[in-house]
Amino acid sequence: MYPTLLPDAIGLRVKLPEALDLAAKHGFEGCTIDIREATDLGVAEVADLATERGVRLAAWGFPVDFRSDEAHYASGMAALPELAMTAAKLGVLRTSTWIVPCSDVLTYRQNFDLHANRLRPAAEVLADYGIRLGLEYVGPKTLWSSQRYPFAHTMAEMEELCAAVGPNTGFLLDSFHWHTAHETVEDLRGLDPERVVEVHLNDAPDVPRDEQLDQVRTLPGATGVIDIATFLGALSEIGYDGPVGVEPFSPKLQQLTADQACAATAKSLQEVWARI
Repeated sequence: MYPTLLPDAIGLRVKLPEALDLAAKHGFEGCTIDIREATDLGVAEVADLATERGVRLAAWGFPVDFRSDEAHYASGMAALPELAMTAAKLGVLRTSTWIVPCSDVLTYRQNFDLHANRLRPAAEVLADYGIRLGLEYVGPKTLWSSQRYPFAHTMAEMEELCAAVGPNTGFLLDSFHWHTAHETVEDLRGLDPERVVEVHLNDAPDVPRDEQLDQVRTLPGATGVIDIATFLGALSEIGYDGPVGVEPFSPKLQQLTADQACAATAKSLQEVWARI
């Protein structure tokens, strides 16, 4: 596994060349990319940019809007093959998205069927290009219990959805959601490393797990509430070899310059990595 810059996750609004510059400057081995921007720039230019900076192109955000109406979904699906082709040519074979853990309208089973029916065709397109799809469960009780019908918000529930979507579908694992879902190191040790597509790190405020709010987090290691060393150590034990990025949703971080934000993020990542 290797440290990766997630520009959007730390509030950076920069184009791909600058993101790669920042990743290289601050010691990130990888960087996630906007696949639409990469497609517009062209495979050759993006590959050259990454090679010149010595940064791996780690993953890309899943571009299909599967949460809204059929028109938006159909539009995203129509564009997916070209974007997947760009990713495959660049060797970026991981893409991920998150799953909303509740609904006021759909029962659990109705929501499950909707997600499976919409994500399965997308996963099949990705599979044609050797690309894996990661799905992130969202763990805080304050969110999944906020609407009438809870939906998948644990590792076990997400495993069921991944199985329904396709064999190239696995997890985007996030330490905050692992913590708020009351999961353990044994849950991590039981995973097939090939089913772990991406990993996000963060820490949490010092409040009970069931009172945690989804987007109130900190840099990893900032509070010590989440046992990051155990989380990362278990992933290392099972042989996970993919990108590890930081997603802190930190207002303080977002007030910094891009350079300062990357420096703070890199420092936090280096410190928790050293504890494995």
